[in-house]
Amino acid sequence: MSDSSFQISGNIIDVIHEKIFRGTITVKNGKIEKIEEAVNVPSQFILPGLIDAHIHIESSMLIPSEFARLAVVHGTVATVSDPHEIANVLGIDGIKFMIANGGKVPFKFNFGASSCVPATPFETSGGSIGLDEIDELLNRNDVRYLSEMMNFPGVIAGDPSVMKKLELAVKYRKPVDGHAPGLRGEDLCKYIAAGILTDHECFSCEEALEKIRFGMKILIREGSAAKNFEALSPLIEQCPQRVMFCSDDKHPNDLVLGHINQLVKRSIAKGYNIMKVLGCCTVNPVRHYNLDVGLLEQGDDADFLIADNLHDFNILATYIKGEKVAENGKSFIKSVRENPLNRFNARKIKEQDIRVFPESSKIRVLKALDGQLITKELILDALVEKDNIVSNPDADILKIVVKNRYFDAPPAVGFVTGFGIKTGAIASSVAHDSHNIIAVGADDQSITRAVNLVIGSKGGISLVDGSIEKILELPVAGIMSNDDGYKVASLYDWLDGKAKMSGSHFNAPFMTLSFMALLVIPELKLSDKGLFDGQHFKFTDLFQK
Repeated sequence: MSDSSFQISGNIIDVIHEKIFRGTITVKNGKIEKIEEAVNVPSQFILPGLIDAHIHIESSMLIPSEFARLAVVHGTVATVSDPHEIANVLGIDGIKFMIANGGKVPFKFNFGASSCVPATPFETSGGSIGLDEIDELLNRNDVRYLSEMMNFPGVIAGDPSVMKKLELAVKYRKPVDGHAPGLRGEDLCKYIAAGILTDHECFSCEEALEKIRFGMKILIREGSAAKNFEALSPLIEQCPQRVMFCSDDKHPNDLVLGHINQLVKRSIAKGYNIMKVLGCCTVNPVRHYNLDVGLLEQGDDADFLIADNLHDFNILATYIKGEKVAENGKSFIKSVRENPLNRFNARKIKEQDIRVFPESSKIRVLKALDGQLITKELILDALVEKDNIVSNPDADILKIVVKNRYFDAPPAVGFVTGFGIKTGAIASSVAHDSHNIIAVGADDQSITRAVNLVIGSKGGISLVDGSIEKILELPVAGIMSNDDGYKVASLYDWLDGKAKMSGSHFNAPFMTLSFMALLVIPELKLSDKGLFDGQHFKFTDLFQK
């Protein structure tokens, strides 16, 4: 926090009272001491700092301190962050690591108590968060909410363990985040009646408006994989007080380019009212989550940004508690180095470990969709070579593998369409939510090599294509780097580009791959234990017999 006094002038955007006026702000000891109208001021605009209302910091592959270093350049001053990715690897110790590391930099992280760790009993995770851990976390002042309740079937059925978690949120008077893709009608009412009042999984305005009518607030998500802004942006005008902006998951190369500021700029370009737009990423999250983030009012923390104009919305500077943390695209937050903590015990695999002996000519195939977390289930013809079902790049039917990384076990094998990879393979130890190793490729040898690169580094994302073997090492829990964020982004960008050169047409092939093991999103997914039917919440057979 700055211990000095200074003044800054410009066109002040008062989002709470929906007005813009020329004025001067006096900041003292990190607080806004005074706001006065003025006549001769610079043409710049001063407005509250931006807030990402739901993000998993781990998805950036950066530790929190490094995430902050990149995010402040784009006017972000705070996040509402669910640390369930690291919790699935390391349990409550992982959450405590995130909180401690985030506290070492001038940025306002607002972490939650992860409600669904592991997400399901149908996969192997490295950590778990039970009732005692949730109680301990919610009792902390720096834990703001109960993170997304993904187990909506459990809520609807009144599962005792799920309901006890919700009761703890009531006990500590903290909000509960939702996760209810496609939930409608009577089941939706039961879910909301349990006290869950947000959702970031809507795919259509129709679904979102029903949830709003029943009392929910909708988070418009635009991340590296799931992109719902175009479908849901009309809500900004229709229900401005019920809407927030979020990323959910943001890969490092995308974070270098922009953050919530991109949604503000796109909203302005669509002609939406600037006050309604800014309310979605300032006032609304502060009020809903009771955040300690300033809104440019007298007595508030001096958390604000300066933009050149309200058309291009270029961020000139960002302040947090009166400290200038970024200016003209340069971050003033210094990198923090941490001792990596991890849980990684997998052994390398051989090609024979991913052989699939044919039991039928027809197989169940995941259809991956660009920009979506959902998949479709297809029944397609298998390609058999030497008594082994193999990838069929010409038909875009590729072998997909999930390997348990917490103890040695045979890999699970399935097939996926949509990736479009013609040669080589990609693999990752970022595989939601349990973060086992996941890989997809054009042939068994490439898949095996890509998986073994990840195992050899005890975490990372890898690409193999002919003589090329490259990995971005992720030594922190197998899902985050301890390196400079811009270097991480550059290497990730190279890997992403190479994956696309191998044939993938996805906007973010590694991100999309990471969600192919996310069992709580229908229709068909693959866990380390086998092929999973997300609609009926049970395992299913690879073969249609």
